[in-house]
Amino acid sequence: MPSTLRHNLTSAYLDAARRLSPKQKRRRIVAYVESYDDVAFWRTLLAEFEDEERYFQVMLPSSTTLAKGKKMVLMNTLNTAELGHSLIACVDSDYDFLLQGVTQVSRKLNNNPYIFQTYAYAIENFHCYAGSLHEVCVQATLNDRPLFDFEGFLKRYSQIVYPLFLWNVWFYRQHDNNSFPMYELNGCTRLHDISLRQPERCLADVQHRVQGKLSELGRRYSEHVAGVEELGKELKRLGLTPDTTYLYMQGHHIMDNVVMKLLTPACAQLRREREQEIRRLAAHSVQFHNELTSYENSQTNVSLMLKKNDNYKELYLYQWIKADLSRFVEREAQAQPLQGERKQTEQNEHTQEH
Repeated sequence: MPSTLRHNLTSAYLDAARRLSPKQKRRRIVAYVESYDDVAFWRTLLAEFEDEERYFQVMLPSSTTLAKGKKMVLMNTLNTAELGHSLIACVDSDYDFLLQGVTQVSRKLNNNPYIFQTYAYAIENFHCYAGSLHEVCVQATLNDRPLFDFEGFLKRYSQIVYPLFLWNVWFYRQHDNNSFPMYELNGCTRLHDISLRQPERCLADVQHRVQGKLSELGRRYSEHVAGVEELGKELKRLGLTPDTTYLYMQGHHIMDNVVMKLLTPACAQLRREREQEIRRLAAHSVQFHNELTSYENSQTNVSLMLKKNDNYKELYLYQWIKADLSRFVEREAQAQPLQGERKQTEQNEHTQEH
């Protein structure tokens, strides 16, 4: 082989190797999450903080069993020196954010800079973000007509359930899971029959149930009324206000018993409207059936679209998580040179000894 050609091939190989080198040298940081449903959420978020120095790999908490969940994540991360260096934990807050350290798990979540939490009760609350629900309808029905005021409804819903929600958090803060458990709160705050034309009737039904329970709690636990009111003032700095309550309630309850109760009839109405438009515009029956079949094949299950919904990135709680990750990345970047210097010092000392 001519020397010139050999030189060019060698140069090309070295250039290619240099281009690949940064990726090969990137440090892997494992992010343990609770379950399959959490992988996409954290993968999307963590990808924003990847660069030539680091990348994240989202994993379930155990590679040897099918065990999952928050307890497993924390158990596998809190007792290892790798936490914060090549390992982080990403979990749902549940009530631990609002409990503010009254339990051992709450203290760990709120004080450990290498455990990242949703701040909302769970990832489902992000999927149910009111400002994104019209887009869910569009994706499911391919009809962009704004049929229902999701933001206004969930704001009013939150205002109605807010005082009862405070009672529920109050008891959990007292380590009392029996006086007013979460399943009773959910029973009082679920939606039943809803009319898209008269949604206020559904809200009035919720308000009636909430007021009944509030009266009962006030009678039975009158000594706690002042404490519950003070709790509301304290939790305001955590983003919990009468307008945002639905973001802090149990995620599956909000998704299944509130938001899906709205989306299902809304999407059914939007599909009917699109089908009526096809019928009106079709020149003949063959064109109608072909166009209708094409439209039906293009639709997506609304429940699936809700679970895949990621139009919540403007939500303040999402921005809080991003801020936490930014601080982690900054600390990690500052620590890397120091670790390199320590390794070099150790190598020099070892060389001198020999």
